Amino acid sequence: MNANFSDQVMSLVKMLRTEAPDCVASGVVDMSTGMLLSYETVDNHPPEVLDLLAGATLDLFQGRTVQMIEDVFKERRGLTSDQHFFQEILVNSENLTHLFIRMTDQQDVVAVVVCRKSVNVGMLFAQARRAVQAHSL
Repeated sequence: MNANFSDQVMSLVKMLRTEAPDCVASGVVDMSTGMLLSYETVDNHPPEVLDLLAGATLDLFQGRTVQMIEDVFKERRGLTSDQHFFQEILVNSENLTHLFIRMTDQQDVVAVVVCRKSVNVGMLFAQARRAVQAHSL
């Protein structure tokens, strides 16, 4: 990672953490390397959970079945682009809401925001999209 890229990643994580409503954690995942590049959280999480986040993110966006679906639609529509269809994914767990957003320029980089389940989802999307657009990764 070059210094500018690293600074941008850390800045994005901080902006997501401070500006997303009810945010308890934020991070950036590089799916091409399988690495969690940076994160901030209000709680201590077991390191093995953080290690699994990058793999889970990859499965959500580019798992085998997801790629098969994309390939079928690209074939039917006559598309040859490397652009991925899944750009944003919202996951609700028992107590939390998790938002995953692919970066516009670097499709293998995903911003992750974790909020309390009581979050206003519309505000979460608005603030997270604003932060992602402010950072060109």
